[in-house]
Amino acid sequence: MASQEKCCVVIGGRGFAARHLVARLIRDEIFCVRIADLGPSIKLDSYEEGTLGKALQSGRAQYVSIDLRDKATVLKACQGAHVVFHMAAPDSSINNYNLHYSVNVQGTKNVIEACIDLQVKKLIYTSSPSVVFDGVHEILNGDESLPYPMKHNDVYSATKAEGEALVLKANGEKGLLTCCIRPSTIFGPGDKLFVPSLVDAARAGKSKFLIGDGNNMYDVTYVENVAHAHICAERALSSEGTVAEEAAGQAYFITNMEPIKFWEFMSLILEGLGYLRPRIKIPAFVMMPIAYLVLFIYTLLAPFGMKVPQLTPSRVRLLSRSRTFNCSKAKDRLGYIPIVSLQEGIERTIEAYSHLRADHLPKKDGPSKLQNNVGRKEEQQGLLQNKPKEA
Repeated sequence: MASQEKCCVVIGGRGFAARHLVARLIRDEIFCVRIADLGPSIKLDSYEEGTLGKALQSGRAQYVSIDLRDKATVLKACQGAHVVFHMAAPDSSINNYNLHYSVNVQGTKNVIEACIDLQVKKLIYTSSPSVVFDGVHEILNGDESLPYPMKHNDVYSATKAEGEALVLKANGEKGLLTCCIRPSTIFGPGDKLFVPSLVDAARAGKSKFLIGDGNNMYDVTYVENVAHAHICAERALSSEGTVAEEAAGQAYFITNMEPIKFWEFMSLILEGLGYLRPRIKIPAFVMMPIAYLVLFIYTLLAPFGMKVPQLTPSRVRLLSRSRTFNCSKAKDRLGYIPIVSLQEGIERTIEAYSHLRADHLPKKDGPSKLQNNVGRKEEQQGLLQNKPKEA
């Protein structure tokens, strides 16, 4: 990498939001970008071959393999960095305390110590709004004065809170400036979990159900806005005087600033891809015993290869309670304002997953039940403009 240019490191750089941050950093041409992740080498998806592929060839970007649990690899990855974006974390649906603690807590300690030892100027940690969520109480327009709860909704949230606290405490040590970004419910192109699992549920006939009364409010964040928030944080920490002082050592909620009913958000994506919206309401108290049973079965069968279930007690609580957050602090101290609206973000997401549309289902002998249902609904709404109406 060009020695005269400043270097930034994106730890967990092959994750969903991290890929968008990497692309933004390359386009801005402020830093040479070092992508650090667990894989032994980097394999590009087709949409990355342009910007990222050319940057890797020219040396404006490079890839290094890193294991956060191994401090030696962390030191190697952070060598010569001006800023470190720590975005690595295990899949939140994996209910494994040892895994989450080793990465989110011990791994974060290694990153902090590496930054201090190597005299890195700035450390920006990607946290989660779940660090203040106990799974019981709803959060409406919550701000950063909310404390960590005595008991978190799951081990992922608990260990992310520990990691966040470590990063905030490290602010000011040997000149290191830190802050934490808490993006709420990230969505958009490149996501390999949320939309694909939503479509899988729709194709299996499970998306007709919703948990709770369907009125719980949510804040979601389009993925490019998440990347933009990280850029805003880096710029604030790089500023002179009181701007950097007020920005450093703080945590920030990041959203699209457009709260929406969670199940309406799900419905907009499903309908945009040609599936029916959820319509059968199941009370959360009915789902909880089922979720605990599923979790118990998974505990028994996980050693034999059973996949992590989508229905867990922590997931039921997440899907049935309101969680909205106030971004005033991020706006005031970081200068963060969403650059992509919620409507545009949803439209871009639907377009990115056009290959998962209902009309792209594998062909059978005649139309499927799902296709018939979708067709009837569209015909009732007068949307089948390409078909002549019967007399």
